[in-house]
Amino acid sequence: MKLTQQVKFADSVFAQEVDGEMVLLDMNSENYFGLDEVGSSIWQAIEAEDGMLERVLEVLLDVYDVEEEVLKRDLLTFVDKLAKSGLVEVLNEAG
Repeated sequence: MKLTQQVKFADSVFAQEVDGEMVLLDMNSENYFGLDEVGSSIWQAIEAEDGMLERVLEVLLDVYDVEEEVLKRDLLTFVDKLAKSGLVEVLNEAG
């Protein structure tokens, strides 16, 4: 997975913010997922930036005081976990 890719939320997933954290429901598996504060920030940035991972990284760098390479690695790891859980689809690179 690369930052040049785009992420799309699965149509079967419903997300709701509860007390500053996101709760996700996958209607296909009927599983609930809870995201902590950082995971919620990533989810919301994906939503706000139309899933464009490069822009998501830029948004998160403005929010968190962390080295870019560390945040990049954490972002890609998180998105990979979302994809493996069927919550998002990673689209091919643009262009």
